[in-house]
Amino acid sequence: MIDHARVIQALERKQQELTAYVQAVRQESQRLQHLLQRLGQESLASLQGKLEASGTEWPGALPTVEFGQAPDLCLPFSPSREWGTHRASREWALAVLYERPTIAVDGSQITPSKDFSVPVGAVQVGWFINEHRPAMPNRPAYVKDVEFELLSPRELETEAEEEPSDFPNWRVNQERFVRECHKLCELMAHYGDRDEAQRPLCFFDGSFIISFAGQLRPGRAAPYLRAVTELLDCAEETRTPLVGFVDTSYSRDLVTLLNTLYPEAALHHLSDAGLLSPLLTGWGDRSPFFICARPDALSRDGRAAFYKRVGFTYMRLVRDRPPARLELPRWLLDSGQLEPVLDRVRAECVVANGYPYAIETADAVAVIGHQDRERFYRILQEFLRREGVPLTVSRKLRSKRARRA
Repeated sequence: MIDHARVIQALERKQQELTAYVQAVRQESQRLQHLLQRLGQESLASLQGKLEASGTEWPGALPTVEFGQAPDLCLPFSPSREWGTHRASREWALAVLYERPTIAVDGSQITPSKDFSVPVGAVQVGWFINEHRPAMPNRPAYVKDVEFELLSPRELETEAEEEPSDFPNWRVNQERFVRECHKLCELMAHYGDRDEAQRPLCFFDGSFIISFAGQLRPGRAAPYLRAVTELLDCAEETRTPLVGFVDTSYSRDLVTLLNTLYPEAALHHLSDAGLLSPLLTGWGDRSPFFICARPDALSRDGRAAFYKRVGFTYMRLVRDRPPARLELPRWLLDSGQLEPVLDRVRAECVVANGYPYAIETADAVAVIGHQDRERFYRILQEFLRREGVPLTVSRKLRSKRARRA
């Protein structure tokens, strides 16, 4: 149980640091106004010229043709200004989505527990396919399903190392990520024979720009890199719209671009979402599309060529929250499909009040809650007992179960 008085005391000890941080953010916001005015005066050609002159291969973000079409870094979404009621917005959304499938995949996991003598992990990947049409004989209107995979003690073994791993659950986390990507590829291929206009909109819950993999050993990072590259390859080969959706983003790719263009900017605390939030005032408004050129451990090591195959835009989907980050393959812009795809994203968010309905549903399908974990371990105990495999349970866990019974 948390002690209220102790929390207040801890906050008071850090009051100066908290105040200094808030003041630094406020000062950056004031400098930002001037920087945005300068950026607004730049043409696409002048911007590209400055980036070339800087000699920086990874300046955070690279502008596209949309930069010149977006005064103040905002591309307004006009239809939302014409909706008088929520019903009108839903009618628009249903018309956009009708008979155009949406797919989302999400995962959950059970990591090895020290409370059991036999270490096992598990990954559950769930998916939701919404056909956006009435059900017909042998053609359901939607599909919800899961795959469940156990990771045995052998699969969880780590390579010999002198120091303990900093990521004790790395194998389970890796397996979940890879399986989510593989399932999306499998579903894209399944719909590959449809007309291009009827290809599903596929959601990936997260970012394709996997900077965290740069903090892993190369052998552990490699499966993540392969999975994302194969996912982008599959989307392009099947011409399937793919969206990486990040509801709350702390990325700083645009901030890095501003620091590259204007070294005096000295922006250290603001995020891209914080930078753009005051500019994207209307529902559905978005920033221009930028190509990702993030300088991180992967790009510096020459392992992130796929970054520049990915673009991003920020979109206002909830009025009282910062804009969401949407990542999409670059070929969608080059082929002229970007805006129609983004309309489908907007429509999914209208249906679910600000968050893509398909992702929300896939998460509900895949999630493994506390009671599910308890059930899993009871099933495991029964199975091992039946097979004659000895299993011991820690006294701590036995005590917890006794208290909660």
